[in-house]
Amino acid sequence: MSYNCMNILRWTEAKLKYTYDVSLREANAQELHEALGEAVMMAISDNWNHAKHTRMPARKAYYISAEYLIGRLVYSNLYNLGILDEMKQLFAQRGVDLAILEEVEDAALGNGGLGRLAACFLDSAASTDIPLSGYGLRYRFGLFKQSFDANGSQKENADDWAKFGDPWSYRRYNHTVKVQFPDHTVLAVPYDVPVIGYGTQNIGTLRLWQCEAEEELDFNAFNDQDYLRALTQKNKAEDITRVLYPNDSTWEGKRLRIKQQYVLSSASLQDMLRVYKTTHGTDMSHFADFYCVQLNDTHPAMSIPELIRLLMAEGLDFEQSFAVAQKTFSYTNHTVMGEALEKWNLDLLRSVVPEIVDIILRIDEKLKREHPELFIVRDNTAHMANLSVYVGTYVNGVAEIHSQILKDDVFHQWYQAFPERFQNKTNGVTPRRWMGLCNPELTQLIKYRIGGDFLKDLDKLNNLKPMIDDDLVRQFNTVKRQKKEQLCETIYKREGVKLNPDFLFDVQVKRLHEYKRQLLNALSIVDIYFRLKDGSLQDFQPTVYLFGAKSAPGYARAKAIIRYINRIAHMINNDPDMYDKMKVVFVQNYNCSYAEEIIPAADISEQISPAGTEASGTGNMKLMLNGAVTLGTLDGANVEIVKEAGMENNYIFGATVEQINAARDSYYARGIYDTNPRLHRAIDTLVDGTVPTDDDQRELYHALLDGTHWHKADHYFLLLDYESYLEAKLCANQDYGDKLAFGRKCMMNIASGAKFSSDRTIRQYAEEIWHIEPTQF
Repeated sequence: MSYNCMNILRWTEAKLKYTYDVSLREANAQELHEALGEAVMMAISDNWNHAKHTRMPARKAYYISAEYLIGRLVYSNLYNLGILDEMKQLFAQRGVDLAILEEVEDAALGNGGLGRLAACFLDSAASTDIPLSGYGLRYRFGLFKQSFDANGSQKENADDWAKFGDPWSYRRYNHTVKVQFPDHTVLAVPYDVPVIGYGTQNIGTLRLWQCEAEEELDFNAFNDQDYLRALTQKNKAEDITRVLYPNDSTWEGKRLRIKQQYVLSSASLQDMLRVYKTTHGTDMSHFADFYCVQLNDTHPAMSIPELIRLLMAEGLDFEQSFAVAQKTFSYTNHTVMGEALEKWNLDLLRSVVPEIVDIILRIDEKLKREHPELFIVRDNTAHMANLSVYVGTYVNGVAEIHSQILKDDVFHQWYQAFPERFQNKTNGVTPRRWMGLCNPELTQLIKYRIGGDFLKDLDKLNNLKPMIDDDLVRQFNTVKRQKKEQLCETIYKREGVKLNPDFLFDVQVKRLHEYKRQLLNALSIVDIYFRLKDGSLQDFQPTVYLFGAKSAPGYARAKAIIRYINRIAHMINNDPDMYDKMKVVFVQNYNCSYAEEIIPAADISEQISPAGTEASGTGNMKLMLNGAVTLGTLDGANVEIVKEAGMENNYIFGATVEQINAARDSYYARGIYDTNPRLHRAIDTLVDGTVPTDDDQRELYHALLDGTHWHKADHYFLLLDYESYLEAKLCANQDYGDKLAFGRKCMMNIASGAKFSSDRTIRQYAEEIWHIEPTQF
């Protein structure tokens, strides 16, 4: 079905006239977004309805995730419908530039890679006609908005992403479900978001649950002028989906997190059971023949005991319900870090979901009868990752090295007991948003060379390899400079910093966490700065070091790293000696839309976590596909990137997993500090006043050199990898001097990127985990 763009334009004009009493030219960004969104929703409604209600004789998959980082939808939806350029032209003919919609907020219902992966997977499933629907939570406030104060400190403000409306979802109150807690019952009200497939009529669905009270107002309390009590139930319910990842440092904060996870699990399963009964009748023993559920990390792990509880309420006994659950669920692990594998104190859990605790204990008893060496409950604590491995068909990691670590270490005993359950599914990214939409210039260059549309078949990129000659590289370099010019304009407008598009752009954009090692990057920049100042570093290619990251609000050490980098940036950017040599920028409020501008402009992609800590990464894939070389360790998907594109086209440094494990017990960070004067000088800037110093920076200094009561010194091996890192960084910098040779490396990365399409990943899930087939619409 083709879409009539003129009708969409007319509907947009009508909505603006009758709702806002403005013309197309008079409308502001928010009014235009609301009107255009509603017009597009009307245009796709028949297709969406058909896709949702097509009878599925075979299995269907459901993806349950606490996060969906869907970003700004208007451009990607028009792009996937194939009408973005035509709509831009129609609006331009009426004097309206659709670029005005860049002012519209992102839907930041996610924190980072895990949430963006979920969004990519839904896009890929819709585009490849795989029957997959998503379930999540409709947070009233998404991930916070970040700004920096005069001291370089991160400040957080509420992200009221839908304050001007949300035209990309429909409220489906008729499918509301009740979720019960010991002290109150909440309504989970679904909002459906269309997931528009590219090059297909298929439209998938993301159903997001919003919590509301059964009765918003206690009228008697209000009449008694007890206004707080009158709204108690309303606030109690709405708090559950008010904020993404509320602070859980207290007992009440943890209870709220558990409520979030239980609402997500219970509402989604109740919804599936409703559809199952309508389609297949009341015999629940065949539920897993038609429904499979992928748990995106352990946040939705409560789905396992909840399905057993619901099935038992429908008449199955515990063993029957357990068997159905084991065939229904599979689990994706996203971390090797013990502190991130969720564990819940049973007393805490029982205070919120007592029936769930009873079922977890029954599952644990069953496990211990069969495998006494394994456990789900230990020391009055429920281990949700263990629960997910046991009551599921498959467990997968998200990169080859990560999946191997799960088998060798994190779940070693479980792998010995259930080797057939363990798989690898290397992550991917949707090439529609992360090439076609964010880098149309590069997309057109590639299309011209290889012919046809490669955005649904990234394997076609391999055809570029024999074509990479000086002429193609020059064209690529021209595109790269265009993207840098565009980014420089955006950064000047948002950050007030002027950048030179002729500089090398060395980029590290990702969540701020110690293991991501933004501090390693910062220390190397300080070292390079000092060497440029004293003249000991020659032939340095002028470089922009660009950071983008948010720290969790309560993560003091990560916030200290942000503050330190901003202070370094202030020092360097205000030094006239550095004007033609170096700039440092930490962009504010890094999000999906900012990424769409930064990633195409990057020359170097910093992926520098210590080997064995990053499960996969997806930013590394986006940067590779847009023609950046990887400066990284042999960690996560970096291993597969260099395998595909060649070690000679990237810059790999640092200790391997085996070397880190061998060094762990005898590692002495202060010894490296004492014997490396350049590194010594850089680390001292944390405390010596070269940049403004504070207590948190002093704590960083001591954590690196002396350790803490819970970690040995330099827990993430910055000093161990430092010299290797700096050597690789400067090698990449030197190589940039030969633009043709460097551009050839970039082009080889693009041409080798086929593996990192989420279309490939989602097909593997469908074939090897869910056992489902694409459905033609």
